[in-house]
Amino acid sequence: MKLGIIGLPRAGKSTVFDALTQNITGPEHKGQDRIATVRVPDDRVDALSRMVNPQKTIYAQVEYFLPGLKKDSPSESSPWTAVRDCDALLHVIRNHAVYGFDEPSPAQDFSQLDQDLVLADLVVAEKRLERIALDHKRGKKMDPEEYDLLTACRDCLEDEIPLRNKPQLASAHRLRGFTFLSAKPVLILFNNEDDDDRLPNIEHLVAAEECLVIRGKLEQELAQMSPDEAAEFLTEFNIPTSAMDRVIRQSYALLDLISFFTIISNEVRAWTIKKGTQALEAAGHIHSDMQKGFIRAEVISFENLMAAGSYNEAKKKGTVRLEGKTYEVQDGDIIQFRFNI
Repeated sequence: MKLGIIGLPRAGKSTVFDALTQNITGPEHKGQDRIATVRVPDDRVDALSRMVNPQKTIYAQVEYFLPGLKKDSPSESSPWTAVRDCDALLHVIRNHAVYGFDEPSPAQDFSQLDQDLVLADLVVAEKRLERIALDHKRGKKMDPEEYDLLTACRDCLEDEIPLRNKPQLASAHRLRGFTFLSAKPVLILFNNEDDDDRLPNIEHLVAAEECLVIRGKLEQELAQMSPDEAAEFLTEFNIPTSAMDRVIRQSYALLDLISFFTIISNEVRAWTIKKGTQALEAAGHIHSDMQKGFIRAEVISFENLMAAGSYNEAKKKGTVRLEGKTYEVQDGDIIQFRFNI
């Protein structure tokens, strides 16, 4: 899972990347593409580790990508090319004062960049439709499904509507190869002043999009502290948890992802799957042999395991159950797959 970080100049994109990844770099790296993988905070993984005391604990992971602006590349096209293969976008919006810049205007800034995405997609759709029309004149058979979907996309984009607002288009399998930018899920991050944790008063935007408030500079400072120093800092300023933890969790949820857990050979591990995934496919995420030789899935919910206190006690209470291939895995399931090859 890869999320691209976008935003207008001085919005705080690098600051957010530093805070998310705890990967602080100097000015010499400015303008370069930056990518990092971070673990998804999960109290359930922590609880399972305390219960089992494994040799290894593996969390779910998410990847963040910050495109750099190359001086020898067109400033408008380069970032969009770089983030087209991302699964979702983090749109950082400036909601703090910057010397030499106008007062922050979050709604206007969001609209400006969002329309840039729409325009970039419109160019892609129109070029492909032109190509289809030319090939048709030359006698090449037309794919009616592709043509109809692209026409619907073009009409939508001409009305300045991002494709993510049209789920039937955003999720169309036939359109995946076009990697439309405005079809990607978006998480808006309002980058506020250090003493301001409130959402801006933009009701229509907050109601329509996934939004979070961050205090980028403060979070960047936290990222440079040791865990003990960070905990002390959060307590001193009465901050319940780092905003970056919320951003990472929300990034995970943005793509409709869930976690199931395995406890195998002194290892507790979180596995990432799409919501609605069936047991047979989930087994394949661990190993193809498990999927090929699938027999049954031995399943218990996280809550039932915690209530029982141990796996053996849960079995005695009858809260461990057997499920078949078509069982829809639930968020927080602990699963042992029975298989035979």
